[in-house]
Amino acid sequence: MKRFWLLFSQTVTVFVAAYFVVATLQPDWLQRGAMRSGAGIALIEAPATTLTQPAPGSLSSAARKAAPAVVSINTSKEVRHPRSNDPWFQFFFGDQGSQAQAGLGSGVIISPDGYILTNNHVVEGADEIEVTLTDSRRARATVIGTDPDTDLAILKVELDKLPVIVLGNSDQLAVGDQVLAIGNPFGVGQTVTSGIVSALGRSQLGINTFENFIQTDAAINPGNSGGALVDVHGNLLGINTAIYSRSGGNMGIGFAIPVSTARLVLDGIVKDGQVTRGWIGVEPSELSPELAETFGVKAT
Repeated sequence: MKRFWLLFSQTVTVFVAAYFVVATLQPDWLQRGAMRSGAGIALIEAPATTLTQPAPGSLSSAARKAAPAVVSINTSKEVRHPRSNDPWFQFFFGDQGSQAQAGLGSGVIISPDGYILTNNHVVEGADEIEVTLTDSRRARATVIGTDPDTDLAILKVELDKLPVIVLGNSDQLAVGDQVLAIGNPFGVGQTVTSGIVSALGRSQLGINTFENFIQTDAAINPGNSGGALVDVHGNLLGINTAIYSRSGGNMGIGFAIPVSTARLVLDGIVKDGQVTRGWIGVEPSELSPELAETFGVKAT
């Protein structure tokens, strides 16, 4: 019995001595990620290995893939009073001259050659257009062409090593799919918001001549116009264009132009300088029960 007690005492003594040595020389080994802030507050920090891996359900990889190709667009134009040339106006108010008016929007780099997709209303009438990349590079942009009927415009910048977004397939979208909206709302800087596809094929909204919008509840605000709507893989699905709002801010109803439409506009403008469309003097509409009864159509 005395032998076992002696063995137990020696084992405990060794463990206590080892603990004392570790606690003195390497206390971090015993704190399991504990650290102290600059104010001396004890905090628990996640291991570095977990910080590099996205959490389950995280959309960080999609944002990281698409965000570098989304740019901020700043425009300026000289605006004169509509009656500035009227002699009587000048007599009473003097020569008002012209005032600089600034605009803000977003765009998406879709080619290594420097082509950028954005909204026509972002650059319409602008005298100067400046594009800012996420790596802080800035460049003057040239308008290659616009298509007011779809509210799309193509810009071009002369820069090297441009990040380019990957084009997705908007025709395979389904209601309920997760999406991200990336842009520069209110000029606060690049922002990523998430939501789902709320509806497809939205039309007759009075926004554009040709409408086939993707509706989403991802937060879209002023300044997001021309930015990217991407899927969970970071592929471009649409160009954010408009919101339904009573306050001017996001209310959960935003609209994006499908990338399938944007590609047609891009090809037409780059190749021919304009988008050429065929047309026919027929306007389709939904067949309501009243119209079906009027025309004697038996349709379900």
